[in-house]
Amino acid sequence: MRRLMAVAGATLLLGVVGCGGGDDNSNNENTGSAPAGKATETINVSETDFKLNPANPRVSKPGVVEIKATNNGQTTHSLEVEGPGEEQKLKSDLQPGDSGTITVDLSKPGRYEWYCPIDDHRGMGMKGEIVVGGGGGTNTTSAGGTETGANSGGNSSGSGSSSSGSGGGGGY
Repeated sequence: MRRLMAVAGATLLLGVVGCGGGDDNSNNENTGSAPAGKATETINVSETDFKLNPANPRVSKPGVVEIKATNNGQTTHSLEVEGPGEEQKLKSDLQPGDSGTITVDLSKPGRYEWYCPIDDHRGMGMKGEIVVGGGGGTNTTSAGGTETGANSGGNSSGSGSSSSGSGGGGGY
């Protein structure tokens, strides 16, 4: 009996160690089903306490978009995107200094909300809209990053959307 318990315990321990998968502080996966196809555009977003920069990026045409989020703040953050089919979220939260990637299917023109889902970070201003196929926002470049010259993280009312081409924040 003792021998059986020792073997069972060792097997369980090996199973736990084998499935542990070292956490290297990169969150390169998203929840939900990953969209098919290669990303045609990339958005780089900086998460700070408590805003997204850029808050309202623009993607020139519908398709698969890769979003690279970096936590440049002092507290834990995450990122969630309300896509046309389903929500996409970072696999795990980002500690200060960590980064992660979400691949999102934004296959229809329109506005898609994105935000930090932790506690009330969204209510504190960590939100915005990704504009696909026209409208306001900050320009992105094809598979090469985001121009972050216009910071629209200062919006404090409404959805943070902008009808102007710049998406500039106003109201600082």
